[in-house]
Amino acid sequence: MLDKTFDPAQIEARWYAHWETAGAFRPARPGARPFTIVLPPPNVTGTLHIGHALNQTLQDILIRWKRMQGFDARWVVGTDHAGIATQMVVERTLAGQGLTRDGMGREAFVATVWAWKAQSGGAITRQMRRLGASCDWANERFTMDEAYAKAVTEVFVRLHEAGLIYRDKRLVNWDPKLQTAISDLEVENRETKGHFWHLRYPLADGSGHLVVATTRPETMLGDTAVAVNPGDDRYRHLVGRTIAHPLTGRELPVIADEWADPSVGSGVVKITPAHDFNDWAVYERHRQIGWIPILNPDGTLNDQVPEAYRGLDRFEARRRVVADLEALGLLERVEERLVHVPHGDRSGAVIEPFLTDQWYVDAARLADAARRAVADGRTRFVPANWAKTYFSWLDGIEPWCISRQLWWGHRIPAWYGPDGQCIVARNATEAQAKAGPGVPLRQDEDVLDTWFSSALWPFVTLGWPERTADLARHYPGDVLVTAFDIIFFWVARMMMQGLHLTGEVPFRTVYCHGLVRDAAGQKMSKSKGNAIDPLELVDRYGADALRFTLAALESQGRDVKLDEKRVEGYRNFATKLWNAVRFAQGQGIGAGPAEPPAPAHPVNRWVLGEAAAMVAAVTANLEAFRFDQAAEALYHFTWSRFCDWYLELAKPLLGGSGPEASETRATAGFVLDTLLKCLHPFMPFLTEELWHQQGPRAQDLILSSWPAFRVAPSDAADEIAWLIELVSAIRSARTELNVPSAARLSLHAPADLIPRLERHRAALERLARVSGLSAAAPPAGGIAQLVVAGATYALPLGEVIDLAAERARLARAADAAEEAAVALATRLANPGFLARAKPEAVEKARADHAARIAEAERLRDALARLG
Repeated sequence: MLDKTFDPAQIEARWYAHWETAGAFRPARPGARPFTIVLPPPNVTGTLHIGHALNQTLQDILIRWKRMQGFDARWVVGTDHAGIATQMVVERTLAGQGLTRDGMGREAFVATVWAWKAQSGGAITRQMRRLGASCDWANERFTMDEAYAKAVTEVFVRLHEAGLIYRDKRLVNWDPKLQTAISDLEVENRETKGHFWHLRYPLADGSGHLVVATTRPETMLGDTAVAVNPGDDRYRHLVGRTIAHPLTGRELPVIADEWADPSVGSGVVKITPAHDFNDWAVYERHRQIGWIPILNPDGTLNDQVPEAYRGLDRFEARRRVVADLEALGLLERVEERLVHVPHGDRSGAVIEPFLTDQWYVDAARLADAARRAVADGRTRFVPANWAKTYFSWLDGIEPWCISRQLWWGHRIPAWYGPDGQCIVARNATEAQAKAGPGVPLRQDEDVLDTWFSSALWPFVTLGWPERTADLARHYPGDVLVTAFDIIFFWVARMMMQGLHLTGEVPFRTVYCHGLVRDAAGQKMSKSKGNAIDPLELVDRYGADALRFTLAALESQGRDVKLDEKRVEGYRNFATKLWNAVRFAQGQGIGAGPAEPPAPAHPVNRWVLGEAAAMVAAVTANLEAFRFDQAAEALYHFTWSRFCDWYLELAKPLLGGSGPEASETRATAGFVLDTLLKCLHPFMPFLTEELWHQQGPRAQDLILSSWPAFRVAPSDAADEIAWLIELVSAIRSARTELNVPSAARLSLHAPADLIPRLERHRAALERLARVSGLSAAAPPAGGIAQLVVAGATYALPLGEVIDLAAERARLARAADAAEEAAVALATRLANPGFLARAKPEAVEKARADHAARIAEAERLRDALARLG
């Protein structure tokens, strides 16, 4: 017998250990059709956040469902070496010991990182197990494993040989604190109180000056031109003239370029190609202006600037430049503004556009194949609108900077000779052979961008470049589940690399889910104090409750607004099912038959039909990636159809020992087994426990077969639907009219319905507290009239309530609801309210208005029925 109280902590760790030890996550199914999902590899430094919990819950639902359908379901799992994040973690640890990376040297530092990984790098995979993730742990991968690293090198060499990887000098996002290039995804723009400095740039001939505005006045030391719009009549006569730079003494040409917007500020812009992405684009259209880098890698000013500014920190140089310009009378005005300043998401440092030599992938040449693969349907996006985002990014793709100035990561397989010759090779031996005997070689110090190696994840994890059996069987993958914000950074790059290196798309479907926000729809962050730790929710409510919540809230095309009360509610849902099974055990209901029974009683025939409909709905919604609707179908069947109605309607049938009781136990057992199977992908721990508590089983629920059965149409469905509607109508009338709960009422009905009512007398007596059935006209003196399925029923009330007082109460309540509705309608018709109020306040007012109207109608209806 089940314990009286459901305690998730008592079952979760036990069942997960059992599944993993038994090999249940990857049963041997050599003849089965494969189904493959690759997990977006979390950072080895990471801990499970709520976004991980959503992403992994959805994947686990799919993989458990397909495993139960008999597929060779494989969830490829592993972690990413996370170059910047891991290096920062280890450097902080070393700093606490008084050590530095540079002081240790590269070899010793990398060895220290490996030691850290061995000791502390498995936190997130342990946390994934707590959530219930049924991954292929026996084949867990790491993006710095020896075989993976060898494959990364192979890709670099092949792309270089094809002319798709090259070295170039371009602007990058530069982190002066970490002294490395970083990707756009690692840059966060923060709104900061700043300034627009309006500066006077004197014309070289002394005839006047032009005014430019900048948020970074120190970069003027690297100006190479001033631009005006070619259509701006105010300045057309100045194009070709020069500016006398007030601090460097250089003469800067005035050029015409569309980048200058006549409607913004003075319409004149300074051009600093080495320190601004837009200005670099201007330089590429006007190569004659050149570029002047003024920063060192650490953010101090270099020797390209006048001596007075050399060695200054960039922000100190900003203050000095502004002061010098003011002293020269060239600071026209200072405007306080909120400005968006790029910061490194890891270091917190202000990011600089920085001109440096880096390695690049010619992404434009790879993008065409990736675009065609989605356009022709080989890979589809769900929801489909994300394909537009994918196309937009590919159509405007830039060269991909793949080198990072770090020590932890895949070191770039390029060597340099004394004459600067660059040799790309698979290893030092091959490089030496290409250079010739005795030629001293120096390997490139940089490592590859983490996104470069993770772009290879779908096929390298399966053994590429070797032609392994795993690769042949599980590539391309079936589904990639990911957040929409990395479609470009990861999804598009996997598509480009997969198609170029394997000739196949890496996955057939990309399911893009939303972001998890707080209950008010705000983005979660530690600084706001609204971040939710999923493991704290697991501790409080159990993993199953959190999983079901996330699935129920995952609606295509929308972000998830997570309210802890929803998690608590679904814990109560789990408790409801636990109690239902405990009741079933008390009634002698155990494991059901393998095949659906063929019952005679309408209640049992009805519940079989409801179960079949539930199975069909859950299956269809999972096929369509409608996780919320699948969860809703499960919730509705479990709470309403099975617990609230079937078990209650079945109680009178279970009281005896004859055929009716036996068929009800068999039916209830089969339906409960069906429910546990369908609910298992969503709530694996609870369902596995209940599955085994119901009696001896040939196998674990995780390896059982997904239900698929049909029930022949019968009149039972209509009859029980009628009964439920009638009981619900009687209950509603009793509540609305304040009938005491202990009072029993006679039910008057048309004579031709009496036999049907008699068949369900026991249910009506128990569930609606009906004391008798009559075809006679109801007595005068006050009745509640009900209309169900076109027939009119009556409940005499004269002896159980004060009719006059109840009529007065209903009338007052209806009047109040109508007055509230009028007040809300007046507010919604007020243009001032609509202009001032927040959208959510307007939406709430509209919802309240509709609710008050519905309440008034319900009360008037109750008053009318009180005949």
